[in-house]
Amino acid sequence: MAGFLGLFKDDSDEGTSELANDNIKLGVNYKRFSQPPIIGKNLLLRSNTVIYNDVVIGDNFKTGHNVVIREQTKIGDDVLIGTNTVVEGECTIGDGTSIQSNVYIPKNSIIESNVFIGPCACFTNDRYPVRVEYDLKGPQIRKGASIGANTTFLSNIEIGEGAIVAAGAVVTRTVPPYYLAIGTPAKIKPLPSSLRVPNML
Repeated sequence: MAGFLGLFKDDSDEGTSELANDNIKLGVNYKRFSQPPIIGKNLLLRSNTVIYNDVVIGDNFKTGHNVVIREQTKIGDDVLIGTNTVVEGECTIGDGTSIQSNVYIPKNSIIESNVFIGPCACFTNDRYPVRVEYDLKGPQIRKGASIGANTTFLSNIEIGEGAIVAAGAVVTRTVPPYYLAIGTPAKIKPLPSSLRVPNML
């Protein structure tokens, strides 16, 4: 693992980094002249994590097992990405975000700070898959939003600041800030005042 030390922004004794010994791959070269990933201090990468070139990741980053992070993705500080999660290329993930296991995040997704995404959430970026030419657009999940388990999202959906998507919802349209999306297809309702509080991440 010593060969990876040059990839980190800070190799000093102030921070600790742990790389499990099982099949971690840092710096997948997806095109000519791509650059190795830049990763901050205090990271924990669990077995079978794969990180492509041209990725920038902040401090205190943690993965579960079997995580894939594709090229040209930017990830902030204090981010957790859970087991079996795939982050496709050209995504942005903000500070303090927690993404649980088995989540699919497609190309061209924006996830802001302090967002919680529950297990098995599936986002899409193609409204007419393999039928017509379509400008691929993933979700825009604004700061402080909470996404429940087993949720599904059509392409180019915005989840507003502080909004909540209930477990099992199928979201077909934008959810305004501090609203609740619930059901299949999801109905949009005002969020109760008791839930208009920050995520405790």
